[in-house]
Amino acid sequence: MIRTFLFILLCVNGLNSKAQKTVTTDVLVIGGGTGGTAAGIQCARLGVQTIIVESTPWLGGMISAAGVSAVDGNHRLPSGLWAEFRDHLYKVYGGHEKVETGWVSNTLFEPHVADSIFKKMAGNEKKLTTFYNFSFAAVTKKNNRLESVTFRNKAGNEILTVKARVFIDATELGDVMKATGIPYDLGMEAGLVTGEKVGVTKTNNVVQDLTYVAVLKDFGRGIDRSIAKPVNYNPAEFDASSTDYYRNKERKAPAVDGKKMLEYGKLPNNKYMINWPLYGNDTYLNVVEMSAAEREKELEKAKQTTLRFVYFIQQQLGFKNLGLADDEFPTEDKLALIPYHREGRRVKGLVRFTMRHIADPFTYGDPLYRTGVAVGDYPIDHHHKKNLEAPQHLEFYPIPSFNVPLGALIPQNFDNLIIAEKGISVSNVANGTTRLQPCVLLTGQAAGTIASLSVLQNALPRQVPVRSVQEKLLQTKAYIMPYIDVTPGQPHFDAIQKIGATGILKGTGIPHKWANQTWFYPDSLVHAKGLAKGLNEFQKGNYRFSSGNVTINDVVNLLLQFKPRFALQNKMKKMPDAVHLKKYLQQNWNEWGLENFDLGRKITRGELAVVLLRSIDPFTMKPVNHKGAYTNK
Repeated sequence: MIRTFLFILLCVNGLNSKAQKTVTTDVLVIGGGTGGTAAGIQCARLGVQTIIVESTPWLGGMISAAGVSAVDGNHRLPSGLWAEFRDHLYKVYGGHEKVETGWVSNTLFEPHVADSIFKKMAGNEKKLTTFYNFSFAAVTKKNNRLESVTFRNKAGNEILTVKARVFIDATELGDVMKATGIPYDLGMEAGLVTGEKVGVTKTNNVVQDLTYVAVLKDFGRGIDRSIAKPVNYNPAEFDASSTDYYRNKERKAPAVDGKKMLEYGKLPNNKYMINWPLYGNDTYLNVVEMSAAEREKELEKAKQTTLRFVYFIQQQLGFKNLGLADDEFPTEDKLALIPYHREGRRVKGLVRFTMRHIADPFTYGDPLYRTGVAVGDYPIDHHHKKNLEAPQHLEFYPIPSFNVPLGALIPQNFDNLIIAEKGISVSNVANGTTRLQPCVLLTGQAAGTIASLSVLQNALPRQVPVRSVQEKLLQTKAYIMPYIDVTPGQPHFDAIQKIGATGILKGTGIPHKWANQTWFYPDSLVHAKGLAKGLNEFQKGNYRFSSGNVTINDVVNLLLQFKPRFALQNKMKKMPDAVHLKKYLQQNWNEWGLENFDLGRKITRGELAVVLLRSIDPFTMKPVNHKGAYTNK
């Protein structure tokens, strides 16, 4: 009897030891969603040992596992990993025109293709390891530092613990910041709190509607792929989703018929993304503060909403040939692996990015634009139709394109955690645009850059210089300023991005339908008044020009005010005079890719950006802090 007991005890201990695994890395990314995948890839590419732990068998989050495979925004801002991902899609499908299949987006694709692309990109990185099917469970910390994070598999019989130097919370809802005890916001802030004047008068806990996406597939004319009638089905629920079924005239009149509604999210290979907000399958559920088990139970309501909408499409709209795709999601119900969460916890960061910063980047508050690490151009788009207690007017406010400040990714008063996904430090209103896929992908890339430099520089994330993060991003052809008219393939992209980030030359923002814009106008002449203002913001001086537009000779006189910097940059032992500066410009003009050197000629904005960067480099001359203020450090 005693021997049997000892034998059983040894077996149990053996099983327990096999079920528990502890690994160590430089950077741990918790969550392999859109931002988390980008963060992990970027860390590994910068030479840092990185681990991603993802709760599903897929990479890519909302772009893949949640099925939101119609990309919103950034079509004309091909930045960094977003451009790389899109190029992979073009190769898979045979060109950009092959993914322009639905009217809501310029880039639509099958979710499983996105997963395969991200896995290929991740698999090419030797310093990146990915663990699938492990969900976040708990953290261990000491004072203001995380030491390790624990994960469990779905069956609960395997435990994974990861120790790291730097951690990235890339969970969909900000679960790590909650477990760590970091301050965060959830819900809507009143305008008196944020300074935003958009009609939000009271602070509340309302979040945006979420969606459980389905992908339908056309199985052919005459084939009936109808699903079983869902419980509590009533076609009146979806009345006014299209003109083909409009009975209740108290509802807002639809603008599209059923076919047009489906083509909103038409994917390649005769598939349709079902993510329709107007009396469709959005669902209001605030599951953020629930436990994992509570969430799973509550989210069943969202699944049922989508199944009822699918049945409505098949029966009331007559598309019985459209059935749940059997070659997309590896789930029993054929719905997406995870819900599309538009909103979760938002960290209280080193800075708070609001709609005011987006609308007036050069004049409102701190000059956060100088610290940009990601760009976006989508309108502020809130989904609140399924919660009538929420404000119903937060749709498509006129804003220009924008950049997200670095300080929005770093929590206050915590040493080694960086935030990605939708948990960055933005107002609830601003989340309506920063939540979109390309922007999340790019903030994830920025999070990975900060984390890797933190390791390589042996510094806390908040100690990593803003300019060093921006420099690394620019090396990957990522934008730090949202200038639509100078792309990474053009020769002066780097100069215009860097000088733009100093504010010496500023762009012009234009609200524009579904794809907002900011223009640098590189071929326009330099206005003396605007340049003098930008220069004085950079460094006080007596900047005078010969006329209303700046000449190349004026630039020589301008550089004379930065003689020590010019001498340092060009390794000169003596301070230069006007003769030396003219000779320097003439000798280097063509080498810099410029043409027609003539001292009396008026200089363009693009030319001036190149000259400033090559001669005195204002970008590195004066570091900026997280609020965008110049420092002497």
